[in-house]
Amino acid sequence: MTTLFIFPGACSFAAHVVIHELQLPISVERVTFGDPDSPYRQINPTGRVPALLLDNKTLLTENTAILPYLADLKPGTELFAPAGSVERAQIQGWLGYVATEVHVAAFRPINRPERYSADEAAFPGIRERALQQLANALKPIEAHLAQADYLIGNRFTVADAYLGVFLGWSARVGVLGDFPALQAALGRFRARESVVQTLAAEGLA
Repeated sequence: MTTLFIFPGACSFAAHVVIHELQLPISVERVTFGDPDSPYRQINPTGRVPALLLDNKTLLTENTAILPYLADLKPGTELFAPAGSVERAQIQGWLGYVATEVHVAAFRPINRPERYSADEAAFPGIRERALQQLANALKPIEAHLAQADYLIGNRFTVADAYLGVFLGWSARVGVLGDFPALQAALGRFRARESVVQTLAAEGLA
């Protein structure tokens, strides 16, 4: 059986949500995060999540690949769009924006300032600058969601599943106060049955 490897509350949460949304017959396995000696490293040498191990032992990594792949397992789902369509490209564009501008550019230095300096005295400044970067990255999403409930097509898609993870993270670091549309989007995300199920499954309810 295909297996999704996750760590509770990590960015793999989005793929876990999509599995519940589409009721896909995929097993979900928790892994030890950041342990260089974890057996998971034999499956995915980077040790990162999510990772999707297919029945034929092919390994897929990165949300920008895994989320579209999962959606394509249910042809016609509203979570994605047909190949060659403008909507599909728009959804992929949002996945790329969230992955690069929100996750890597902002949350990575917030969570791991040691990657950017060996001087612990520099960590507070790195985090402060990254929080500013996060606010800047959220501004165009706020403007978009002030006009619509969802990122594309006025329906929940894999892009909203991915964004929802980082809206939760943004709330935890105190950045959503000036973003009412994003606060509303987070409320809609958390109210979805698939999200409720995923929170419970990951022990985060």
